[in-house]
Amino acid sequence: MSQKLSLGWCGAVVLGVTLSVGAQEKPSDFATQVPLSVSGQGPWYRLELPLGVQLNARQTDLSDLRVFNAAGEPQAYALAREPAQTHENRLLTDVKWFPLYNSADDTERAPSVRVQSNTNGTLIEVQPSSQLEAGEEELRGWLLDASGIKAPLQQLILDWTSERDGFQRFSIEASNDLQHWQSWGEGQVARLTFADERVEQHEVGLPGQSARYLRLLWNSPQSAPVLTSAQLESTNPRTLPLPLVWSQPLAGSSVKAGEYIWQLPMGLNVQRLQIELSQPNSLAPVTLSGRRETSLPWQPLTSGLLYRLTQNGQDVVQNELQLPGQTVQQLRLTVDERGGGLGAEAPTVRYAVRSTQLVFLARGAGPYTLALGSATVKAASLPLSTLIPDYSAAKLAALGKATVDGEAVMTPAAATVPTVADTNWKKFGLWAVLLLSVLALGAMAFSLLRKPAVKP
Repeated sequence: MSQKLSLGWCGAVVLGVTLSVGAQEKPSDFATQVPLSVSGQGPWYRLELPLGVQLNARQTDLSDLRVFNAAGEPQAYALAREPAQTHENRLLTDVKWFPLYNSADDTERAPSVRVQSNTNGTLIEVQPSSQLEAGEEELRGWLLDASGIKAPLQQLILDWTSERDGFQRFSIEASNDLQHWQSWGEGQVARLTFADERVEQHEVGLPGQSARYLRLLWNSPQSAPVLTSAQLESTNPRTLPLPLVWSQPLAGSSVKAGEYIWQLPMGLNVQRLQIELSQPNSLAPVTLSGRRETSLPWQPLTSGLLYRLTQNGQDVVQNELQLPGQTVQQLRLTVDERGGGLGAEAPTVRYAVRSTQLVFLARGAGPYTLALGSATVKAASLPLSTLIPDYSAAKLAALGKATVDGEAVMTPAAATVPTVADTNWKKFGLWAVLLLSVLALGAMAFSLLRKPAVKP
């Protein structure tokens, strides 16, 4: 019985020492500390992690991120990040489209229409509200019926007859009642012939909101094409993608003519890349590749057509590429120089990643500090459902808000030396306890073996 108690005591001592060693993290163990300010209802607070702060991490998955209170005590926290695969949650739907006509001399007002729809709002017929004389009518744009889609709209995909090649620019408006319209910005598609090849751009990004109807009005009515296909890509509202955050401009290098390389600060799940087109009348079919390390082969990511052209006194620009969101640390752009290239110097780029939200449970007095920048600490984040009882998206949106308050503070290299030495002494102490425990067990076993057998 005494032997079992001794073993249990030894195990408790070892476990206690192990836990005490793991619980000694403090702000000075991390290379970067960022002061936080909080507002709203606690005790949970949500922080939109700025990309500039995130880039101070030493671990790609942000395992080296912590939040401390004024006493230097770590806070329980969770990270809300974009899932690795988001395309599985997206649905592509063919929608009906109806022409919108105006009189040829009335290009200022949006076409007014009268519609016929069934009980669920699906459009059956769309006609001009006033009779237009033969020869007066001019195609101004198109009305799309999205009433059958109940999810937020992410992308518009169009196709049109070949009589209208070139660039197509139009405004996008949304409505739920065909009376009140909200601007969703501008769209641009293109179909070009380049070096005996056809280059086409059919996709237009949408703001990720729901609407029953979309109205597309061409900037130059005389160039409005005849649509042959209209599709809308929507997202399951329970898995809405987090917003994009953009980096500062990043300089690159030119390895050889028509090839440019950019080194990212760390491995990132890049969603979009924006290339600076400094010279007017630039046209460049491009292929983008990426890799995580210099020793790995390049993997193709996407291709497209970049251009900055002047039409009717205005610049028509397409300078973004959409990426699949896989982790890369190097990017390479290969340009078909038959279009004139992008110049000898590598253009600057800006990259976008999905934002990361940090939620922490405030324990103890503030102010609170965000710390990151360690290559050795282990992940300490919890699932959101564990950190917040009865977690829901609505509850997450109602949490108190935390913001970065001031500049990041970098721990000087010299200040980290005592911490490393102290950690080493803790390791020595742990090994000493383990060794003493083994010796005690050995001595106990030896004494039991030397006892004479008890005679019956």
